[in-house]
Amino acid sequence: MTLRRKLLLVALCTLALPVAGWQYARQMESLLREGQAQALLASARAVARSLAVTGAVQAQGDAGWYVQTAVNPITVDGYADDWAPLTPWRQPLHPHRSSDGTLLLARDGDGLYLYAQVSDTQRTRADAGDANALAADHLILALANNAGQQRYLLASAAPGAVTAPPLDPPVPGLPDQLAAQWEEDGSGFRVELRLPATLPLRGLGVGAYVAAAGGDRTAAPLRPLLGYSAALSAELARLAPDRVQARVLAPGGWLLARSGDLNTRPGVDAQPGWFAALVYRSLLAARLEDAALWSQEVPRLVTGEVATAASGQPASVWRAGEQRGSVVLSAAVPIVRDGRIDGVLLLEQASRAVPLLANRALLGLLLTSVGVLLVAGAILLAFATRLGVRLARLRNAAERAQLNDGRLDGQTRRITFPMSDARDEIGDLARSFEKLFDVVGGYTDYLRTLASKLSHELNTPLAIVKSSLDNLEHAQLPAEAQPYLARARDGAARLGTLVRAMGEASRMERAIAAAEAEDVDLRDVVRGCAEAYRALAGTRRLECVLPASPLPMHCAPELIAQALDKLFDNALSFTPAEGWLRLSLRPLDEGAEIELANQGAPLPAAMQGRLFDSLVSLRDKAVPGDAPHLGLGLYVVRLVAERHGGSASARNLDDGSGVAFSLRLRHMPRQRLA
Repeated sequence: MTLRRKLLLVALCTLALPVAGWQYARQMESLLREGQAQALLASARAVARSLAVTGAVQAQGDAGWYVQTAVNPITVDGYADDWAPLTPWRQPLHPHRSSDGTLLLARDGDGLYLYAQVSDTQRTRADAGDANALAADHLILALANNAGQQRYLLASAAPGAVTAPPLDPPVPGLPDQLAAQWEEDGSGFRVELRLPATLPLRGLGVGAYVAAAGGDRTAAPLRPLLGYSAALSAELARLAPDRVQARVLAPGGWLLARSGDLNTRPGVDAQPGWFAALVYRSLLAARLEDAALWSQEVPRLVTGEVATAASGQPASVWRAGEQRGSVVLSAAVPIVRDGRIDGVLLLEQASRAVPLLANRALLGLLLTSVGVLLVAGAILLAFATRLGVRLARLRNAAERAQLNDGRLDGQTRRITFPMSDARDEIGDLARSFEKLFDVVGGYTDYLRTLASKLSHELNTPLAIVKSSLDNLEHAQLPAEAQPYLARARDGAARLGTLVRAMGEASRMERAIAAAEAEDVDLRDVVRGCAEAYRALAGTRRLECVLPASPLPMHCAPELIAQALDKLFDNALSFTPAEGWLRLSLRPLDEGAEIELANQGAPLPAAMQGRLFDSLVSLRDKAVPGDAPHLGLGLYVVRLVAERHGGSASARNLDDGSGVAFSLRLRHMPRQRLA
């Protein structure tokens, strides 16, 4: 991984900043909501305490019948068509069994309406005037005022109008009998009636008896009548805070009074867009309950906070508002008087301030974080780019300072290493490189000139040895000493050859380095060499493979010919008398490759990496009296290849029939005219 990528990865760590800011914004939003909830709960407690002190909310007992306000005019006909808007809030005749039957109560200016529906699939019929009427299916209706209680029997043997006689002695203020409408079908029977609006009632009891199920035939427990109170609503409006919807509920959730409304319409800040609302609900307000769209105009409210308050504990809940981007805070507290819970006070407040403030804080934080991230990333990228460029300059200088054979370029050593005057760690590294290259360059020069120095220094002692041997040859030596004299003379001759070869190698390196390049057709150079080698090949077969088109190249043709001479001389010495040689030339993308293959023994694996070194040879050791082979030929081939920016290599042929030496060449650089 490059340095820039590593620094970019480090820059990505700044992403922790917006994440931390997001968590901070969520925490602040939660604190804002918690503070607003506590404030609304405090207001609710104060209002509930005032209602309890003034006795505005009367004790409702454990249960009661709730009388709804009639939405449409009601016709007493025994059918539920007029009751359709009120049917979602049916009340069970039995507190714990809604399957026995349900009751609907409604009031308008004409009176109090009652609609009871009883499930009964096995009808037992009798009219109210029959002696066995109480043994048949019937309905008991109990009315109570301050003077007492009166029960009425509603029974019928067939659908239609019925008259309910009293079961108890007359009570002042209560009717002597009741008129009702009886209807039935396969599922049971229905009773609908109307009581006068002027009838003062303290309680109402309704009991259904089904003969097939049994039970108490005359039971009709009294329950208080609950309903919406305009007086309590006026008192609540006086006590409730501004811009808050307040509702007083019975312990069972029935609406007793109401004031104010939820203002969720767009204010001065307008309605936020869908994206802002989505951001708030997805990223910030994770604890919002769903909007209760049906809970605004209902006679009974059964929610979690109301149930909690009815048990005696205050509770608050945040819900999503009906309008986009709004939230609603609900706070419910019990209305307690003399240790008894008379009702529940529910305050609801719509707010756009919290979402707007949270969205603005989050947006500002995200913009700041993204800006900081971009700036930090740009700074780190610029720093990484500059550092990468400086390191690349240092690398390029180090690569230019050395040649392919490991020697140092003298021109590079004479100039200052780049960035060596910098005051940072890169400058320290550059100065260390400069010092290292100076030391290595000096040592390399010493090694390069060592051969010529040794050649010069050994000439004088070698001449003394030779003159001494010449004098010994003219002296009278015993016959047994003559072989030793011959061996000494042969060793001195070999030593002289080595000294001359060392001097020749030094001169050859300088000559190759000084060779000038020209534009030639490399195909003609190789063809000319091949024609000259045919006469030297003798009985060996020489094949020359050349490309069909010219191969122009900017090179030193005399050096290439010299390298081919060395390769051919080496191949000829290892090729059998009836063997073959193959000289081929093929173009490459950046130059050309010359290969000379010959039949013969394969190369030893241990010598393949040392063949092109100086003074290394694979030929048999010379027989005494023969001229020694110094192994400079392939070394010259390597120098020529490196002078052309290429390389020399050797390999065994795939079929094992011989070896191949390759010379890869590139165009030599053109010298600029001053």
